[in-house]
Amino acid sequence: MNTVSPIMSVMKRDLLLAFRQKAELLQPLLFFVMVITLFPLGIGPGPDTLQKIGPGVIWVAAILSSLLGMDKLFRDDFNDGSLEQLQLSNISLSWGMFVKVLVHWCVSFLPLLFISPLLALFLNLTTPMYWSLVFTLVLGTPLLSLVGAIAVALTVGLQRGGVLLSLLLLPVFIPLLIFATSAVESAALGLNYLPQIAIIGAMLCFAIAITPFAISYAIRVSHH
Repeated sequence: MNTVSPIMSVMKRDLLLAFRQKAELLQPLLFFVMVITLFPLGIGPGPDTLQKIGPGVIWVAAILSSLLGMDKLFRDDFNDGSLEQLQLSNISLSWGMFVKVLVHWCVSFLPLLFISPLLALFLNLTTPMYWSLVFTLVLGTPLLSLVGAIAVALTVGLQRGGVLLSLLLLPVFIPLLIFATSAVESAALGLNYLPQIAIIGAMLCFAIAITPFAISYAIRVSHH
């Protein structure tokens, strides 16, 4: 109980701060929707073409929208001294970082899952393609937040780390993009897509086990 109560306080604080900054909260979501709605206008409304490129478009838009708001994951806390106070408190820094990443996923990616049925309809995805897309998003978007948080922690002390952050993260996200789009393509062909889902799930489990410690170490390095 002595550990759970401070962790819940960190979660409540981050959620309150996130919902107070409504413009920053909606920016990645609006970017995600705009990218996906503009693609059919650019390539034409052909249902076969949309169905073929739809999964890739959704995943590329998800990655780019995550990069849009990722830079501010720890920056405000770093600037106002909250991260330093968290290190000096009796809370495990790894747990604190995990909670912060969890809040970031909830406010940044959870809305994407709710609007995905509309986007799937817009891109003419079939029902098997839609469900495979949902599975990849549910397992893959937390991976984006966890892995991205390591790079954010490493660059949090830099004044303009946004470009460096993108250069660090884009190559790392490529394997996830390949497996996620492959799963949806397999569903489109009526093939078994569980192997790709299992690989993404294994990547997520590994990230949950390792990244909180890596993030906390990177935060300590950034402060020195």
